[in-house]
Amino acid sequence: MPELPEVETTRKGIQPYLEKATITHVIVRNHSLRWPIDTELAEILTRQTIHTVKRRAKYLLIQCDTGTLMIHLGMSGSLRILEKIEQRNPEKHDHVDITLDNGYLLRYTDPRRFGAILWTDKAIKEHKLIAHLGPEPLLKGFDAEYLYQQAQTKRCSVKTFIMNGQIVVGVGNIYANESLFLSKIYPKTIAQNLTKRQCKELSEQIKSVLNKAIKAGGTSLKDFTKSDGKPGYFAQQLNVYGRKDEACLRCGNKIEHYKETQRATYYCPSCQPSNGTN
Repeated sequence: MPELPEVETTRKGIQPYLEKATITHVIVRNHSLRWPIDTELAEILTRQTIHTVKRRAKYLLIQCDTGTLMIHLGMSGSLRILEKIEQRNPEKHDHVDITLDNGYLLRYTDPRRFGAILWTDKAIKEHKLIAHLGPEPLLKGFDAEYLYQQAQTKRCSVKTFIMNGQIVVGVGNIYANESLFLSKIYPKTIAQNLTKRQCKELSEQIKSVLNKAIKAGGTSLKDFTKSDGKPGYFAQQLNVYGRKDEACLRCGNKIEHYKETQRATYYCPSCQPSNGTN
């Protein structure tokens, strides 16, 4: 599933082609995504100019003249920028094309159709999918003190805690595993038991891991490719995720694995001892 680094990588890839361009034509081949695409979307978007391409959590926000086009990539969605020569012969899972007056086309592809393309003419901060979200992890609102205060009443594991979008957005499963390893925190540690020192280390490692992943173009394990169709390369930098029974790159001991809330958790029992905190 595309997480914050993958969505930010996509945003950076499509932004130069979209901003200041005018939409000339829209084709919706399949309206059946996670939520049905508005049957009037093509009419709404045509002749609108795109002013900005932003991101909030895992939502891409394309600001137009009269509202915002919200795109969520779901489990397997991707956005590609195509030139004229590439615009012909769409494939089975190419559900939406947005043609621009600069000769480029934005194509949305989604084999599992669990993504979303929504239109709103209301204030985006008040949208029901946005309003409840926690702070962005790469901005000033997310720091050690904030994390520590949020943890005080939380009896869940620290891994579940940092993956809660109402606490902080964008720390998906891969990046939670990596951040906890680098912070030397056992994933089953109860959030309420985190010390201020641990919160400082964890908040810093979350920022560091996400920034490195963005710089590497995201993590391509199954479905994700960038807007140019190429994979992200952060998978080559993973310390624990997907490395069950392999040697820890730090201490040489075996990486262990378990599932929590149906998500795979990878950790090094030597580098991340439980210390009776779970």
